[in-house]
Amino acid sequence: MLSAHGIYKSYGTLQILKGVDLEVQKGEIISIVGASGAGKSTFLHILGSLDMPDKGTVLLNGTDLSKLSTTKLSAFRNAHIGFIFQFHHLLPEFTALENICIPAFIAGEDKKAAEKRAKMLLEMLNIGSRADHKPTTLSGGEQQRVAVARALMNNPEVILADEPSGNLDSENATALHHLFVELRNQLQQTFVIVTHNEHLAEISDRTVHMKDGCVI
Repeated sequence: MLSAHGIYKSYGTLQILKGVDLEVQKGEIISIVGASGAGKSTFLHILGSLDMPDKGTVLLNGTDLSKLSTTKLSAFRNAHIGFIFQFHHLLPEFTALENICIPAFIAGEDKKAAEKRAKMLLEMLNIGSRADHKPTTLSGGEQQRVAVARALMNNPEVILADEPSGNLDSENATALHHLFVELRNQLQQTFVIVTHNEHLAEISDRTVHMKDGCVI
């Protein structure tokens, strides 16, 4: 479903990625692990078209991301790729429900339909009672679940997560990890996750090890 071939990336004279390949099947949970500076986050950003490689191709369901114009790429990313980061990046002036709806509003979806799906996601993630709360009134675990719901909003082919539990305590981190497995089982959702968390790597279907810009 998602494939990257021969991905190279440098910033100035510093070479970050040195010919990375990856194949991802629908419904897989893949963890990418390695020491800091191995190129994991850079690779994840390229998979999600947040950055472009110097050389190589990324295909999502047969679409070559490098062939899309900036406008078409933004629309494609919003429709087909969900993102979860270590810091949830929720907009503080909006409620949980409104934050979750943002990807749908960007896509031009009807407000009523978007809110209906957002409420369904909140219930699925066991935070339905927090719909009208703003981020500052939510716990860290609740904020990250809102971020997960936002990533799921447009029913993406793949969710890319960069240290999603890195800012959570162990109890909330474990709950988040099991939530990913539940979402895979219930929705056949695909995840590619950069993590230092050994537990998350252990419950993934496959672990990809990176070192010095290469898959080892």
